[in-house]
Amino acid sequence: MPVTEIDAATLRSWLEAGSAVIIDVREPDEHAAERIPGSRLLPLSRFDPAQVPPSDGVKVVLHCRTGRRSADAAARLLASGRAEAIHLRGGIEAWKAANYPVERAAAKLPLPIMRQVQIVAGGTVLLGSILAYLISPLFLLLTGFFGAGLLFAGLTGTCGMATMLRYMPWNRAVRQSR
Repeated sequence: MPVTEIDAATLRSWLEAGSAVIIDVREPDEHAAERIPGSRLLPLSRFDPAQVPPSDGVKVVLHCRTGRRSADAAARLLASGRAEAIHLRGGIEAWKAANYPVERAAAKLPLPIMRQVQIVAGGTVLLGSILAYLISPLFLLLTGFFGAGLLFAGLTGTCGMATMLRYMPWNRAVRQSR
């Protein structure tokens, strides 16, 4: 059975009728910043189909920011033997475009982890390139190291820098809210 896609209006009617539960597969920092009311967090990076609640007469709908990660999670759910997998086409962005309510964090949160990764990696590569030009070509080893790390992250889906940044003091509140 293929993954079923639904639109925001269908999800809203199911939620209002009490016939659906919603699982957010985004990362904790994204969920903390804004979420569909009543959604439960189960990040794709740690997604275990066994943790998805049984349907028990209600539909289980997965969502992310735009629908790509939730489609992946739904496919994993089907592959695990689940009879049905539903995801929100367009994710929370489609939900917001339909002017449906979202819950937002009351406190100011740090930048999302992946933006922090981009800033650190980009800044280090830029600095390494400048230092290689001005001081010594050996600084190219620094840019190569970060390039290899980004390549590894892209190939494996595991980003060591993102893991490290999650434990930084400015990300502590988001980490503890999981």
